[in-house]
Amino acid sequence: MPRDTPAPTLRRVLGGGPFAETGDPSVAVVDGRSGLVGVGGDLGGVQWSGNGTADDGWSGHRVGVYEPDGLRCRHLLRSRKPVRSLAFHPVLPLLAVGTGAYDGGYCFEGELLLVHLDTGEVVSALERDREVLDVAWLSWTELRMVLAPPDDWVDPGAREQGHTVVVSRADWGAVGAREVRAEEVDATVAPYAWPDRAPRARRLLAELAGAVGLDRSVRRRVWAVEGLADGRVLAALDGVLAEAWLPSGRRQWAVEDEEGGRQLLPGSDGVSVWTDAERRGRRTRSGWERSAPRVARIALDTGRVLETVSAGEYALLVAGGGKRLVLRPVEDHRKADRRLLLFELDGTAAEGPEVRGFDLFYHPFPMHRSSRPYVLVGTDPEWAHKGLWVAAVDPDGALRPLFPHSWVPREHHFGGPAVEIGESLVYVGSVHHPQGHGDSYVVRRSLDGEVLWEHRAAHRATALDTDGETVFSADNSGALTALDAATGVVLWQTTLTVGGVPTCALSLAVAPQGRLLVGTVDGRVLEYG
Repeated sequence: MPRDTPAPTLRRVLGGGPFAETGDPSVAVVDGRSGLVGVGGDLGGVQWSGNGTADDGWSGHRVGVYEPDGLRCRHLLRSRKPVRSLAFHPVLPLLAVGTGAYDGGYCFEGELLLVHLDTGEVVSALERDREVLDVAWLSWTELRMVLAPPDDWVDPGAREQGHTVVVSRADWGAVGAREVRAEEVDATVAPYAWPDRAPRARRLLAELAGAVGLDRSVRRRVWAVEGLADGRVLAALDGVLAEAWLPSGRRQWAVEDEEGGRQLLPGSDGVSVWTDAERRGRRTRSGWERSAPRVARIALDTGRVLETVSAGEYALLVAGGGKRLVLRPVEDHRKADRRLLLFELDGTAAEGPEVRGFDLFYHPFPMHRSSRPYVLVGTDPEWAHKGLWVAAVDPDGALRPLFPHSWVPREHHFGGPAVEIGESLVYVGSVHHPQGHGDSYVVRRSLDGEVLWEHRAAHRATALDTDGETVFSADNSGALTALDAATGVVLWQTTLTVGGVPTCALSLAVAPQGRLLVGTVDGRVLEYG
């Protein structure tokens, strides 16, 4: 049971703004009666090219309801599928939400959600999953919907068609879960232009923000945060390679990037920081293309890019290299001859020890407070992600296997964030099961592999750090948990909120002054006492 220890107090929010909770908007509407604003948007996934360990069970799709005065968020809910359409009921405090997406196989799946604006209760009303492209109230008893075809198994033109239906209820406020029967939404298919409501939503939200004297900008996914000794805060996020915030709360500088930074690694000189940019493939007329990899060292005082390093392929920053920059290639997980790349201060590069292929679910091991580089390395002769060992890189560049990543024989574990405390490592992971992903955990192990303590968790961890006495772990449910570093006992657990509205940590770091910094999926940096 958690000890009677108080959770930290939220002191300030960096990078906040109107409608931050819903991310990139896909649809937005204003209720003519109440002035309430309904927004459907997407925060994005919690997986990138270098780490996919936190994605299981995650959805970044959001529906937000905002007050007209000050645009305070009244309700925020998660949606399993992208939000396609919104409609406020003409009489009742009720918001109809149509959601859905292609499942990647051949089905179009989604829901009709009914959001009760007085209580925040949400009802999924359709008996069966169907993508709902449009919702509109014809009267206080009649709801018109346009549904996507169930699948494109037979008709390749399904994305240009829709099923228009009108469903009647005497009291839509009394409709329960799964009460709109499948036969009620059975209608003849007809040509239908699937709408893109995102451009109008962006314009509307900008206008609403401007009307109350606020600026509207979309910030998403703070992948890394670091605190500096002078009180400044660094962050890497979507569209920004790195940025710095002053103790006053003003942003000092920012280095933009087409994708954005994913890692921050303070330089050994104390006046710079290394960061790497995401590089995803894009479909063009000539085929799939990807921008050149970008690993950069940035001056902490000005934000000037001091140098860039080209590894020839996309690679991760490996902490603990001291004066050397250590990179791990991640381009091709099938290759068994992958090696670390070592860059010296004079610019010379050398191949480091063999670490074999990289799998973004098994091999991520981002480390805080490491005295030397640590990596996860597979030992199976055929599969680089099997038989994982925790290994360290010695000063002479040799790879030293320490202990198996899984302490249970024949059990395969996914990777995750880690920290070094004295002569031990604390790391998070989850157990792989053939039927699906298994339990998540935080474990502390000595460098000879002995399990000192273990804490089981219900959700995938997104971030981990420690001040030496307490281990802080965040997960994709929005929870933040503090564990006693010596025993693993839960000191406290809290659900992250800003103004009473839930959010979720994607990164965290203990700053030198004892502050706890949390980077959120909605683009904000939270500072706790």
